[in-house]
Amino acid sequence: MTEAKTLGKAYDRPASLDNPRSPRRAAKNNFELYAWLFMRLSGLALIILVLGHLFIMLMLDEGVHRINFAFVAGRWSSPFWQFWDLSMLWLAQLHGGNGLRTVIADYSRKDSTRFWLNTILVVSMILIMGLGTYVIFTFDPNIVAS
Repeated sequence: MTEAKTLGKAYDRPASLDNPRSPRRAAKNNFELYAWLFMRLSGLALIILVLGHLFIMLMLDEGVHRINFAFVAGRWSSPFWQFWDLSMLWLAQLHGGNGLRTVIADYSRKDSTRFWLNTILVVSMILIMGLGTYVIFTFDPNIVAS
């Protein structure tokens, strides 16, 4: 009887295998929860922004045939369109960077590899968002050909 109880208890214990998506160390804050929530909300906002962008660019008036320097100059003279395009740029960059950060966390085995990949990711995101913001807000429609 005692042998049967011992065997039964051995089978009742949970397996001690690590879950592949489990965190490597205990989280001290809710960063992953906020990152997950950001992905859902930014994805929804991007759907609205991108579909609106495509509808305006492709469906209204003459479609892509009207897009040239003058069109962009007229569009970016309005703060509304500057904000629209800036929102698309920043949300797309942060959304994609957050997704890539998750991929790096899932597939990089060494902490040093993870650190350098995340560093390259953050630096490239900052450069692209900074350069895009600079172009949107300093665009000069009065360029004179030399």
